[in-house]
Amino acid sequence: MSIKQISVFVENKPGAMGAMTSVLAEHQIDMRALSLAETKDFGIVRIIVDHVYNATTVLKDAGFVHTITPVVGAVIPDEPGGLNKVLEVLAASGVNVEYMYAFLGGKNTDHAYMIFRVEDPSAATYALSEKGIKTLEQEDIDNL
Repeated sequence: MSIKQISVFVENKPGAMGAMTSVLAEHQIDMRALSLAETKDFGIVRIIVDHVYNATTVLKDAGFVHTITPVVGAVIPDEPGGLNKVLEVLAASGVNVEYMYAFLGGKNTDHAYMIFRVEDPSAATYALSEKGIKTLEQEDIDNL
């Protein structure tokens, strides 16, 4: 299974990020994770939110260009080597990680969460679950 990441294209200028987050805040949409990659003129804001449909609707209505990408969310033990174990499982299964970012969430503080963008989310999810590594579904994000 996978979760849905929204990639929003924003101009690289003062206030652009605030304009995007303001739209989400006005509509009570909670961002669970955020990653920003920028170039000289534009940035790509990658977000995981609690209500994907609502978020994409209000972003579109506000004029923000965006896409939805399936990503894999994994629960990582908050201990030395926790992330390394997950990366070793993915590599051993031939799954290439294109990019990843971390986020905190939920009430349980003995683990963290990682978002992985991979070519085949199903293969990554299968490989992780075979090794007992919990992955997240969109419903899990909605309830964190």
